[in-house]
Amino acid sequence: MSPFQDIFTTSADGLRLRARAIGPADGVALPVLCLPGLTRTAEDFDIVARALADDSQNPRRVVAIDYRGRGRSDFDPNPTNYSVPNETTDVLALANAAGITRAILLGTSRGGLISMVIAATRPELLAGIILNDIGPELDITGLMKIKGYLAPRMTPQTWSEAVAGLQRLFGSVFPALTEADWMAWAHRAFRQDADGRLIRTYDLALGHTFDSISPETPPPPLWELFDQMAKVPLLSIRGELSDLLARDCVAEMKRRRPDMETCDVPLQGHAPLLADATTIERIKAFCRRCDGAR
Repeated sequence: MSPFQDIFTTSADGLRLRARAIGPADGVALPVLCLPGLTRTAEDFDIVARALADDSQNPRRVVAIDYRGRGRSDFDPNPTNYSVPNETTDVLALANAAGITRAILLGTSRGGLISMVIAATRPELLAGIILNDIGPELDITGLMKIKGYLAPRMTPQTWSEAVAGLQRLFGSVFPALTEADWMAWAHRAFRQDADGRLIRTYDLALGHTFDSISPETPPPPLWELFDQMAKVPLLSIRGELSDLLARDCVAEMKRRRPDMETCDVPLQGHAPLLADATTIERIKAFCRRCDGAR
């Protein structure tokens, strides 16, 4: 088994940023750069990252990012700096620190939006894009659900309480998860501080990024950004039970990009965990396609 290694760099405004890497740094296959969701961390990609790194035929380097305010990257003292442009800059800094000059991007939710921005601003970096449950239009139902769970709430006192809280929030759209799956999710969403208390793995100030979003003021569609990915191999992954990425949006993406590959993950909502064998095999196959397109 390949070991995980941490990579650290400093942002332009002085924050310590961390990425989590696995796999051969000098491999022939294209590396994969993993960009997590809004409050998520690099550890979300551990299972798919190890599967890609340890593939017997095409082992590849995988680097997963902690944006500022998440995981083991520094929290920003100015919450207004939690933005897609700043986080895009952070991603590029960490990619540079990891020695990545060209990669396949795997972006979950917010990470997919950042991938679209990179496609528009740094197209030479891209060998392919995997969008995990994200598209140019976001369903307001899912956005308001995210805004709801970002609201201040009691921190669980035990791991069992953490699991119960996650099940209340997400059980309806992840009905097939086992107790072990939920506990693993809890250990990604929380960590213990020096006194053994559970704390969230993200800055609670991230909730302010949704202050302007309401049913009356949804974010604008991003079709112009999407269309700038016209020449990049593209795979869209959607959770069957997603309330953020509508089927109609995927259909329009496919109309604009007939060569776009699609993958539905059964019995999962926003956002698919990328831990089941079928989805991982689809990701591997797409990466091989990108290797061949160089």
